[in-house]
Amino acid sequence: MAEQKEGSSAQPHQEDVDKNSGDPPGTLAQEEKVRHSAAVGTTISGVKVETGLDNGETSSASSTERHISIQTKLEGLEMLVDLNGAGRKACPLCPEEKFKACYSHKLRRHLQNLHWKVYVEFEGQRMCICHLPCRQLKPNLSGDHAPGRLVAHYHCVVCSVTIARKTDMISHLKRHVNKGETEASYSGGSDIPFEDPVPIGQAYEIMKELGTNVQLLPNHTTPQKSDTYFNRKMKTNRQLVFCSLAVLAEERNPLECLDAFGATGIMGLQWAKHLHNAVKVTINDINEACVKMIRENCRLNHIRVEGGQAPHHTDAAGDVEGLPIASVEVFKMDANVIMHLRPFDYIHLDPFGTAVNYLDAAFRNVRNLGIVSVTSTDTGSLYSKALNVTLRHYSCQIVRTEYYRELAARMVVATVARAAARCNKGIEVLLAVAVEHFVLVVVRVLRGPTQADECTKKIRQLIHCQWCEERVFLKAGSMVEDNLYRQLPCNCHGSMPGKTAVELGPLWAGPLFNTGFLRRMLFAAVHHSMDDIQPLVKTLICESECTTLKSFSSHGHSLHTNQVECGVVIKTLQKAEEATSPDQSGKRKITEESGNVLKKPKPDASLEHPPFYYSIHRHSIRGMNMPKLNKFLQYLTEAGFRVSRTHFDPTGVRTDATLAQFKAVLTKYSVPTYTASQTGSHGLSTEEGTRKVE
Repeated sequence: MAEQKEGSSAQPHQEDVDKNSGDPPGTLAQEEKVRHSAAVGTTISGVKVETGLDNGETSSASSTERHISIQTKLEGLEMLVDLNGAGRKACPLCPEEKFKACYSHKLRRHLQNLHWKVYVEFEGQRMCICHLPCRQLKPNLSGDHAPGRLVAHYHCVVCSVTIARKTDMISHLKRHVNKGETEASYSGGSDIPFEDPVPIGQAYEIMKELGTNVQLLPNHTTPQKSDTYFNRKMKTNRQLVFCSLAVLAEERNPLECLDAFGATGIMGLQWAKHLHNAVKVTINDINEACVKMIRENCRLNHIRVEGGQAPHHTDAAGDVEGLPIASVEVFKMDANVIMHLRPFDYIHLDPFGTAVNYLDAAFRNVRNLGIVSVTSTDTGSLYSKALNVTLRHYSCQIVRTEYYRELAARMVVATVARAAARCNKGIEVLLAVAVEHFVLVVVRVLRGPTQADECTKKIRQLIHCQWCEERVFLKAGSMVEDNLYRQLPCNCHGSMPGKTAVELGPLWAGPLFNTGFLRRMLFAAVHHSMDDIQPLVKTLICESECTTLKSFSSHGHSLHTNQVECGVVIKTLQKAEEATSPDQSGKRKITEESGNVLKKPKPDASLEHPPFYYSIHRHSIRGMNMPKLNKFLQYLTEAGFRVSRTHFDPTGVRTDATLAQFKAVLTKYSVPTYTASQTGSHGLSTEEGTRKVE
């Protein structure tokens, strides 16, 4: 009986119970509507309820109202239609193509046997099944709404989300109970105006991050069910991108920066709100719902919107406190199109999945010495779970290794370098991070075929031993060697039968970090009070220098001096201030400082951090208690090796020692398990010890 028919619908459904001629003036719906007419902008269970205003209405006349499918009694469902009147009547919860208009006795039986019996109950409220086209339609690539199916669904009484399956709705309500959200966000009316892809009258959650407020839909955490997707776990990613833009803004301003995939627009709003006139922010998204949400969030943060068409509805609340603090441009366009049309100094790509489809357009029009940041979240292909997808997207052969996170980062950098080389541009890797479920790569663009040729020389194949997991990059050159196993430091091929190694790649063989850029990012993180990423940036600085010494000064001269990147001396604003300030020590001090700057541009390959790392747990010896990680780092340093920890793996050690040397130091300072147990039992008597040996 609950079977549904398929049909197409291009416009959202509009319900208006007041137009029913048979409704008496004192119905339950009208009483509830009057009772809750003043409840505008209330906060329910930590969720702020925002209500939209139609043209010609005041704030006192609008209210957040529940859907007509949510009822407490059968009489309330029957009161939606005048069943006592004559003539044919349509079902209020079914479209015309699903259930044709019929007489009262048949309509009453339809409401009782279908809608009232197929329900989900929560705290006395019945969420009856609804066949109306209430669900949002996903637009296609051209921006038009594609015709979809009329899917039967339930309306959540707490957060207004629509869910098709009954079991999913039950699980959804359980999550509300676990969070303590047990009060309904709807008040009890019956008419819900749906005019926009972002429904007015829904319960929005106001989230604040880095001083920026954004409103989110209740289903913002599910990409398949929400166009305006927002992930709270990407806060680290957003702060790293912000710091890299802040460093670039110190070199030259104003910058033209692009957030190609805006979604809620929080990243671009943070740029505009904190960097002010130093940046000209452009936020783009192809989805109409996202564009309207971005405009609403701009108004919420008192930021003026430029470009495109005017907002759908205006509100004077954004101008109460005076002039806008900043301005952004909002566009509804394909990311490839807008990057081909306009040049930018900073481009951030963060699509849902891989970004390889947008790299050519990004490097086509980016300015010289500009920055391109790429966020990849396709962990299945990056972390060797879908090898066919990896080969299709990145043209790379990989296997699962102990250093799989750095392998993924070098694979993404190699793909970025090839895309830049196709546009006669080279790159300088400033930052490559793989934490949680994303890989972030930040590169500086160097224009010219010479720079492109130098970058392509750093893309090489990798030989990986599958027995001991020793690895080494193939030597540069086109000559074919008789035995590639000779390049591996291990002797597994001679002691093991068959083939023991695989060839991986192509991968980026150059450095993954720029120490000068990271130090300036640390200063930007301290300046903007980003305490969450400061430990990560400090770890990256130690990893880039391959040292365990942590001497950081957030307010000293070391973070403000000129930094050398890509063979170019980058001047900061602090250096200009120091140059204009009077110096009491005289001319000698200026000469010494300039001499130190001139010594830095000489590139030294030995100062680059060694590629990859070893896991101390992976190579621990059975029956031996290995030393603590910090102690082991000290032992390696005393043995004459460069060593540091790595952010890729909390148990990883980045060192220039080979695996055999690594294991030798680990074996030397490991203690047998039985010796440790005997030394720990000081209170045992001689008889107890003898009895234990027996």
